[in-house]
This record gives sequence, C-alpha cells and structure tokens, in this order.
Amino acid sequence: MTKGVFIPAFIALFLYSQQVFTKSDIPPVIISKINKEIKFDGLPFEKVWNEIEPFPVVMFQPDFGNEPTEKTEIRLFYNDKYLYVSGRLYDSVPSKIMYSSKKRDDYSVNSDGFGIILDTFNDNENALSFSTTPAGIRTDMSIFNDAVGRSPVNISWDTFWDVKTVINEEGWFVEMRIPISSLRFQDVNGVTTMGLIVWRFIPHKNEAIVFPAIHPRYGDWAMIKPSEAEDVIFNGIKSKKPVYIAPYGLAGFSETNELNEAETEYINTKDPTYEAGINIKYGLTGNLTMDLTLNTDFAQVEADDQIINLTRFSLFFPEKRKFFQERASIFSFNLGGPNNLFYSRRIGIHDGKPVRIYGGARIVGRVGPWDLGFIDMQTAPVEDLPSENFGVLRIRRQVINENSYVGGMFTSRIGMDGTYNTAYGIDGIFRVFGDDYLNIKFARSFETGLKNNPVSLDPAKIQISWERRNEEGFAYDVSLSRSGEAFNPGIGFEIREDYSNVRTQFQYGWLPGKKSKLFSHSIYIRQMYFRSVIDGSLETLEAGPGWKFQTKSMMTGNLSLNYMIEDVKESFSFSDDAEVPVGRYEFLEFESMVSTPATRKFYSIILSRAGGFYDGYRVSISFIPTWSISPSLQLSGTYQYNRIKFENRSQKFTGQIIRLKVLYMYNTKLSVSTFVQVNSSNNTIISNFRLRYNPKEGNDFYLVFNEGRNTNPDKEIPELPQISNRTILVKYTYTFNL
Repeated sequence: MTKGVFIPAFIALFLYSQQVFTKSDIPPVIISKINKEIKFDGLPFEKVWNEIEPFPVVMFQPDFGNEPTEKTEIRLFYNDKYLYVSGRLYDSVPSKIMYSSKKRDDYSVNSDGFGIILDTFNDNENALSFSTTPAGIRTDMSIFNDAVGRSPVNISWDTFWDVKTVINEEGWFVEMRIPISSLRFQDVNGVTTMGLIVWRFIPHKNEAIVFPAIHPRYGDWAMIKPSEAEDVIFNGIKSKKPVYIAPYGLAGFSETNELNEAETEYINTKDPTYEAGINIKYGLTGNLTMDLTLNTDFAQVEADDQIINLTRFSLFFPEKRKFFQERASIFSFNLGGPNNLFYSRRIGIHDGKPVRIYGGARIVGRVGPWDLGFIDMQTAPVEDLPSENFGVLRIRRQVINENSYVGGMFTSRIGMDGTYNTAYGIDGIFRVFGDDYLNIKFARSFETGLKNNPVSLDPAKIQISWERRNEEGFAYDVSLSRSGEAFNPGIGFEIREDYSNVRTQFQYGWLPGKKSKLFSHSIYIRQMYFRSVIDGSLETLEAGPGWKFQTKSMMTGNLSLNYMIEDVKESFSFSDDAEVPVGRYEFLEFESMVSTPATRKFYSIILSRAGGFYDGYRVSISFIPTWSISPSLQLSGTYQYNRIKFENRSQKFTGQIIRLKVLYMYNTKLSVSTFVQVNSSNNTIISNFRLRYNPKEGNDFYLVFNEGRNTNPDKEIPELPQISNRTILVKYTYTFNL
C-alpha cells in the first residue's frame, strides 16, 4: 500500500469509528428537579417519590435480560442542594436478607447491596460509585479505565454523603442524600449530561439487577462500566464550590531500636510525639478542586501486607493514603502491569519508612475539554536523603469519539542538594472499531549525571498495544514495548530496566445461558517475552494455556500451565541458605486460583503454584478465608506456605506468612480492628491495632498501636532487639464545612 493510499484509509477508519461507535441514539433520560424536601428516614414513600417513574431494571445475572425475580423500584430527583436516590427493594423472603458488616467502605457480595454509579463528566471512562447494604453502611469508590483491568476501582476514595435504610416484612428500603457539592461536573448552557448506572444485588439468589441493560460480555466489572452507562440530563443543576477545613492533632509515643554507625550495637530511642496539621479543600470553580495540606500525617493508615518476594524484582504496594485518592485515575500513566510514570508512594515514603511532608497542593478537575491534575509537595530531609520537591502535571482530553483520548504528563523530583529527575510522557487511547482499542504511549526521563541527549532512546520508553475488550467470543491483547537502559522515572515505578517486550493473549469466551451452571468461561493462551535492549539476549519467556470460569453460584477459578525460561544475569537469594546463580533456566509450572462463592458468610480463596523453579522446584499455596460471624464481627486471614528446593545444589528455603485480622463493629460509626502478621522469612511479627470513631464524614478519632517484633534475635551479630519499633498514637480530625 502506498503512502498516498494509506493516509486517507487511516483517516477514514477513524471517521467511521466516530460516526458509528457512540452511545445509543435513544434520547437521554431527564432527571426531575423538584424543589421539595423529604423526610430523610430510609422510607421512600412520600408523594414526591410516587411522582417519579422508576428505572426499567433488568437481570444481569444469573440469566441476563430476564425480568428480576424481586420487585425493584429505583428513583432519582434533585434540588439545589442534594441529589436524592431511593430504592424500594422488595423481597418475597425477607428473612433471607443479608448484611455481613457495619464497616465504612465494606465492599463484598455476601450482603444485599444497592448502588448508583455516576460518570459525572460523562467521559465514558471514570465514574463515582455510592452504595449501601441493609445495615446502612456508606461505601464510596472511584472507577477508572472504563472498568477494564484486574482492579479498576479505588475503594479508598471518600466524600460527603448520607444514607438511611429500613428492613421490614416487605423487603428493605433505601434513601441516599448526596450533596451537589460532593460532585464535580460540567454544564453547557445550563444543561449537564452524566452517565448513570443503578444496581441491586440479592445474595441469597446470586442475582444482580441493573439499569441500563449492560451485557455480561464485558467481563467481571461489566456492571460498573462507565462507557455503558445511560446518558441522563440535569437541567439547571449548579455545581457548588465547597470549602472544607480539616485541622488535625496527634499525640503519642514511639520507641525504636536502630544499629549504630559502627554496627556494634542497637541504640534504643524513646520519643514523645506531638503533631498538628491542616488539610483544606476548596472549589476553585464548579469543576475544579484544590486540596492544600500542611504537615501532612498518615498515622491512621493500616500497615502494608507482608510479602515473601520470590522474584528478582521490586515489589509493588498500593497507595492507601487518602490525600492521593480523589480522582486519582487522572494521574495514571500506565506503562504495563504495575509500571507507571507516576507512583504516589515515592512521596513521603523512603525505604518503607514515612518521611515528613512539610506540605503541598493538589488540583484536580476539568478546564474546558481538558481533564487536569496537578500535585506539588515538599518533603523533609531524612538520613541520606535531602529535602525534595515533587511535582506532577497531567492533562488529557477526548478526541475523535467518546471513547478515545490523548494526553500528556510531566513529573519532577528536585533535591535541595541540586539533584534532579524529570520525566514527560505522551499517550493516546483510541477506540478504533467495535470493542477494539489502540493504546500508544511514549515517555522519557532526564536526571543528574546523564548526558540527557534529547534524541536518544536510552532514557525513553515506548509502548503500543491493541486489545479487544470482550469476554464473549474471540478476543485478544497484543502489546509491544521498549524501555531504554537509562529510562528512570524518578517518581514512577518500573519493575525492570533495559528491555524490549512482547505480550500476547488470545482467548475465546462463552456465556452458556440458562441451562448451564456456568455463568461464563473462557480458554486462553498467553505469552510474555523480554529481551535486553543492550545485547538482545533473552531475559524471560513465559507462555502457556489457561481456563477461567464463573459459576451461577458465584464460584470463580483460573487454571493455567506456564512454560518458563529465565536468563539470570545477576544471582539473587531468598535466604542465607538458598540462592539462584547466574545462568539460563527452563521449567514448567502449574498455577491456579479458586474462590468459593463469596455470597456466603464463610468463603475462601485458594491460590497455588507448583512445579519447576529455576534448577529446582517449588510449591506455593495460599489460603485466604473470610468469615462474617455476624454483622458486628468479622474474621479474615491468610496462610501462605512456600517451599523451594534445589536438590542438585543441596539448598532449600521454606517461607510462611500468617495474617490474621479481627474486625469488631459496634455500629457504622465505631469499629476496632486488630491486624497481626507473621513472616517466617525475616523472623518478624508485625502488629497493628486501630480504633476508629467516625460520627460523620470528615470527623475522625483514631487510636493506633503498631509494633514490630523480631522472633529470632540470635540470627545476626550484634543480636537483634526483640522490639524493632513500637508506636502508640491518638489522632483527631475535625472538618469545618464553610
């Protein structure tokens, strides 16, 4: 094909996608504006509710498209102050209505559930979710990447809203009250268009009900997919400019034992702690919000899960700190897997320890057609690390059609000692036709001590992928990427360096229908191939077939067989008694994940990997049970067993992790949790106790106790202290709504 033919064909392809692949031509639903107040009590039977037509819900599962087996009436209206949502959720056997928790932000399917999803900017990719259970808990989260991926939700996002529920002999009933000031949106000549999904879940029937009729072919997260939301119109809704001022005070005591400079003994340090700080949220415009923070503290954040690293690469830990949560998806510049141009845990954490944050600012929202995200924060010096300034700027906008975007990102990390690292990236995602998407990314870094040649690809990363987002029929995901030897995003995350990579997955899926016990299943074959950019040598090959399934009783599973090649250029170890030397290794392993139905009060996930492992073999099994004893008491835990043996080298390694969490919920406002972790690979016990009293959103009292304990002090010289660290803290935050 000549260049002259190719360019018009390419343009025609995109014009075709723009014309054909938009939301339904059915006119959007107009949401009623009613300037009336209701008695906010969880019983939506006032006259105003009866004047509103309920949404025509359908069954999502177990049999898509059927009429729901239980009468379900969901309605919306709004006034100048609130968006009101109601649910009349009838149940022919009300004694089977379930709720397993009273915890804020509980997100499980072993409770009856009701929720609303709002794509407030109608961008078909991001949305906000508000949901509850018969216990009246508040669960809010943000949804990103059009609900595509392993976990495209952020459960740590919180905002201001209320809910009331009532259970009686007819079923259970809900009223939600969401302040307009808690929503960011954009109007055009007084008209605001949003995407809307409403849903209900009935666990004793394994039944999900939804509006609009979203097809299950979009996979595990189909029912919350923003691009499938129904367009709804709000006339004359006015976006408020919130002002929230939240000072905090903290007091406590800490004890640490650290090795002296001569490495001859551990020095015990005991210090009282007194801190104060403030967070301010201010609406710059109706759709742009600024957060300011001074002397930021995250003492209330739960400890990270202990992990035994059986790879030669760094571990990835998710962000849990609330300051970084609001519309966090706008800051995502994903480079494949956990790799990202921006990783917020680079700010305020160093070598797993907290670093004081003097303060900073964060702006998120929309300016015209552009999504905007901005962060600037200053941290204190610690050990050998100077005080640093962290900056992030992200912009993004819709192009061509409603599912296509282009954008850019700039990051900077500047030390007060003159060191620097900056990076920029340009990305685009294009819905080409049907469910097919083309994803293109380019990123480049600059840092102290390098030549920083602007035309060199050594400090750059390029990624191109093409995927079909469909779980029914034939689908695929093909990705090509290249990361130069010197590519180093200073506030990003990269597992590897110096590689070119080809990833492919081809699959065929079925939705068997009413007569089958399976809700969905698919077979696939995948491969992942890494080569060094410098010398072209093979580093990793992983390939093999697999089968995944979900039953109508909501049991899920994934089974695969993996053929592996690993070329180890630098030896690495698991302990003093087991290592992997330099060399090329080929082996075969079996991997599985099975989850019993999560709709039950007791359910468990079982993970396993067994077979070859470099020049030996391994067995890894994880048992992850959850038991909702009552709505007030929940037990959960993990037992992980890893056994590695290299017979030819007479080496072996056994590592175990035990996690136990006990959660007691007096009511939806007061909870106590205890989290204990035992890691046999480094002989530690990590304990965390947390009491939280949350009378209303923004007002929080925490009592927190953390302790790290060494279980084998004699393993090193000098002898390890029994207590590595211990902290007890009291923190109180009060939010003023101005």
